[in-house]
Amino acid sequence: MRWVKWFTWLPGLLALAAVLATALPPGRVRGYDMDKFGRLPVLEGGRVKPLDSVARNALLMIRSKQSVPFEGRQLGPDEWILDVLFRPQAAEAQPAFFINDPDVLGLMGMKQSANRYFSFGDIAPHLQEIEAQARAAQALESPQRSRFQNAVVNLYERLVLFNQLENTLQLADSPGLYVELQTPPGPQTAQRFQSLADAARFRPLPPLPGQGPDAWQNTGEALLAGARHPALISLALAGAGYKAGQPEAFNQGVAELHKLTGSIRPSALRHADHENLFNRVQPFYLGMVIYVLALLVLFGSWLGRRQLLQPAAFSLLCAGALVHTVGLASRIVLQGRPPVTNLYSSAVFVGWAAVILGLILERMYRKGFGTAVAASAGFASLIIAHHLAMEGDTMEMMRAVLDSNFWLATHVVTVTIGYSGTFLAGIIAIAYTLRKHIAPDPDPATTRALVDMTYGIICFALLFSFVGTVLGGIWADQSWGRFWGWDPKENGALLIVLWNAVILHLRWGDYIREKGLMACAIFGNIITSLSWFGVNMLGIGLHSYGFMDQAFWALFWFIVSQLALIALCLAPRRFWSERTI
Repeated sequence: MRWVKWFTWLPGLLALAAVLATALPPGRVRGYDMDKFGRLPVLEGGRVKPLDSVARNALLMIRSKQSVPFEGRQLGPDEWILDVLFRPQAAEAQPAFFINDPDVLGLMGMKQSANRYFSFGDIAPHLQEIEAQARAAQALESPQRSRFQNAVVNLYERLVLFNQLENTLQLADSPGLYVELQTPPGPQTAQRFQSLADAARFRPLPPLPGQGPDAWQNTGEALLAGARHPALISLALAGAGYKAGQPEAFNQGVAELHKLTGSIRPSALRHADHENLFNRVQPFYLGMVIYVLALLVLFGSWLGRRQLLQPAAFSLLCAGALVHTVGLASRIVLQGRPPVTNLYSSAVFVGWAAVILGLILERMYRKGFGTAVAASAGFASLIIAHHLAMEGDTMEMMRAVLDSNFWLATHVVTVTIGYSGTFLAGIIAIAYTLRKHIAPDPDPATTRALVDMTYGIICFALLFSFVGTVLGGIWADQSWGRFWGWDPKENGALLIVLWNAVILHLRWGDYIREKGLMACAIFGNIITSLSWFGVNMLGIGLHSYGFMDQAFWALFWFIVSQLALIALCLAPRRFWSERTI
């Protein structure tokens, strides 16, 4: 019936409506226009971004969350950074620091308990010992450090970040920027302003007419220059209003800052508005939620009402894919770069490509498995991206060796699509394995469809991984003067090409059949994960951008799980239920 067809699309439409609702401007918090403050553009890390991005990234790095409980309510990132900037005494009492290493807690004389969150005030008495231990650990290479040394370095870096933020707009022990503006010049004043200029984390004062786009200033630099930047008064007014608990004065100062910035650098204000909207909607987090809902509805369809629930799950998958696509496109516009620029964006893109391929498979076979593998791949990749976001700004400035939009759009995108295809083939093979042992009476036609899907995706992955690897060699020849240097990343990319080629040749030569093909596809997950993440853990090579100690164990257990699934794939069907005589 027609109404049933339209009803199956209702879950997807409702999910999209919920996403659109998050784009609505939030109300004021205790009378303060936090949203407008968060949309102020600043220069940090070499790029212009809204203050909201600075707050979110800093809070994720310090606390691993985007909110802080304080005085019976949750502080959002903008309210938290306002406290750090203008009310440092209040900010130092908030439990913003996440510490779970028992040796670091022991260093501070604290017992391990269920509480993992501490305030700067809790940590302050132990700063000297933490700094001494951290500096000793920093003298070692990352792979040589112990767990404790990595943990204490991580804590020290977060304390430095917090201190920089506290001393960005005014010194933490200052009576306030507004009072500093009234202070007569002198040697002591100049020394304070220099300390402020040196400690600042970001630059909130836009370039004046006639200055270059990079001539942003922090408050210390503007005060040292003598010539008062026109935004200083408005910034001081906003800070004084917030510290004194006067929302009207704060809102007036923020409004004046917006007006001034719009007249001097309208493009910066527009960019900050767009990025702030992106932050508020959080498309990748919402996409992850929608993928989970699609999986739950699909699992429900296997229990009953298949004709109704399976299309509903597909509608949710389409909604998740649309949100994922819009989020990816938004990042491209905000960065002015192709979709893959760092490890975080590669995780987002790998998941997106796998979802699109899964949608195509579902439309071809209409058995629900395309929806299952697509939603699983999308959810898993966005979970990985979420954890990678803890490292800081995900739209960071490009490294010099990668600063080429042409090669980012050709080599990087192509080889990443190859990653997506190889992973998708492995996920389909995992679905085949689980179905083989769980389903009481699996349909042979569906089994044949899963095998055909895997074979076709491997062919697809081989094409893109091969072309992407060749393009990477050409880029390397232009950048480093050699086509191939046996760099770990190059070896990993080559292994993906060779493994996919080996699978196809084994199948063509009839050396493997159904189970062998699926087991080989699952092993492709191991090879691809080592090429994708493993190179970053070696700490060597031109493509290595830092040792990731925490990711080592995640990768280790992932490989163990894949080996277990390979064994399960090769085992006889429902072997545990067989009776032996």
